[in-house]
Amino acid sequence: MDLSIIIPLLDEAESLPELSAWIEKVMHENNYSYEIIMVDDGSRDNSWKVIEELSRQNKNIKGLKFQRNYGKSAALNEGFKASQGDVVITMDADLQDSPEEIPDLRKMVIENGFDIVSGWKKKRYDSKLAKNFPSKLFNAATRKVSGIYLHDFNCGLKSYRKKVVKSIEVYGEMHRYIPLLAKWAGFRKFGEKVVQHHPRKYGKTKFGWRRFINGFLDLASIVFVGKFRKNPMHFFGLWGTVSFLFGFGVSVYLAVSKFFFDKTGLTQRPLFFFAIAAMVIGTQLFLAGFLGELISRNAGDRNYYLIEEKTGFGEK
Repeated sequence: MDLSIIIPLLDEAESLPELSAWIEKVMHENNYSYEIIMVDDGSRDNSWKVIEELSRQNKNIKGLKFQRNYGKSAALNEGFKASQGDVVITMDADLQDSPEEIPDLRKMVIENGFDIVSGWKKKRYDSKLAKNFPSKLFNAATRKVSGIYLHDFNCGLKSYRKKVVKSIEVYGEMHRYIPLLAKWAGFRKFGEKVVQHHPRKYGKTKFGWRRFINGFLDLASIVFVGKFRKNPMHFFGLWGTVSFLFGFGVSVYLAVSKFFFDKTGLTQRPLFFFAIAAMVIGTQLFLAGFLGELISRNAGDRNYYLIEEKTGFGEK
């Protein structure tokens, strides 16, 4: 199969028929073998009924329906697991991403050898205050921390080599950092393409300031997890040892000072309490690293999401 097109969605019933017809037109014009996987992330409108009807009309359209809202990362993760195409395309369901970009995105993976090609919405039609400025700030911070120089990490329109999506797990709110997840998995060739961005035609945006703040928290989390997931003792043990040795060294200094130079009682010196606190914190950090090692060796790594219904996969 040439292409798997994964579309996570939440309450986008109005846009789905138009989007699917647009994708089908592009697929037929380029003679691609394809599948469209629509992942309904707990919609409260009739999105799932629309997906079922579209699947009956076109056997290349498949659907997954979550029992509740798990988030975009979960939707992409399940879509990645179900995909069969040599190249996987992700796009939003709100008609702001153009299916006309798909042939060039696929070409950059197949012919240019990129592992991931990210869309860059150079000209946006979002509110400057609500989304454009936060997006620029977020992208600048992500480039600095990740070392991956893309302009638009959060663009939903991306293309992936099949091996990439089968090698990573997207969880929490980590869909923003799929290139970084891929980098940790050993992939290095990242491309970028300027893509069209259309004004929203139906419904309303799901973006909010809470997602913007969570994005930075997730960035800190993924950097930490990427470096120390399999060896947490390297972080907690190191700083725990440093803290304990600092406190122990200060305590020895105070003890020697009391017996040989200054007769002031230890408990009357504020530095004594800092030393005790440093040793206690160091011990706790070391134990946290030890427990982290035990958990990382024994806990399963997979996340599971409850899929209520499927359509187009040949089974319920």
